Amino acid sequence: MDYRIGFSKDIHRLVENRKLIIGGVVVPFEKGELAHSDGDVLYHALAESILGALALGDLGKHFPDTSDETLDLDSSVIVSKVVKMMFEKGYEVNNVDIFVSLEKPKLKDYIESIRNNVAKLLQVNIDQVSIKAGTNEKCGEVGKGEAIEATSMILLRRK
Repeated sequence: MDYRIGFSKDIHRLVENRKLIIGGVVVPFEKGELAHSDGDVLYHALAESILGALALGDLGKHFPDTSDETLDLDSSVIVSKVVKMMFEKGYEVNNVDIFVSLEKPKLKDYIESIRNNVAKLLQVNIDQVSIKAGTNEKCGEVGKGEAIEATSMILLRRK
């Protein structure tokens, strides 16, 4: 196959005494993601969308939340390892589109930094990376400020 599409979503509860990390950027806020790793939902959704495009299983298969090796792991390490798998399979990123759902804080001041981080990890130009953010209009866990969610859609092409 010359092209492969992957899709994933990740959600984490927001709790006090944790950093809010989105796309490798620490966003000042009174809550952060509750997770075994650093909880970066954007990086988790991104990595899993690549794994899905390659039919390599889910994030838990490769980075189990029961392992001491993944405890408090910087999620950029996860993305880097998955990108390495992608290259080994003979693929590269055509483009990626990621959406972050978060009631607050607003992410508009952080989007370009996040795009730059993602582009570097994927080894692509920034114009191949789309990052968007929005609220959940006060609906559900995300809308009540109890959780953060990210979805990622990625198109890979054979190198």
